[in-house]
Amino acid sequence: MDQDTFNLSTRKFLKTVGVGSQHAIEQAVAKAIAAGTIDGSETFAATMTLRIAGLQFEVGFDGEIKLA
Repeated sequence: MDQDTFNLSTRKFLKTVGVGSQHAIEQAVAKAIAAGTIDGSETFAATMTLRIAGLQFEVGFDGEIKLA
């Protein structure tokens, strides 16, 4: 295994996930505020699951997203 290649590809994947996830969450919040279904002061429980099928690996992360 080439450690540098592994580290770079892992970081690239995680950056893509982070940026893409943030954009999707921002769009969902904006849509809900525009629709009047939330007022922008909520806190939401959030979960993320990472799966790597080739490794038979799965790990979950829990947290919260606060709007105010």
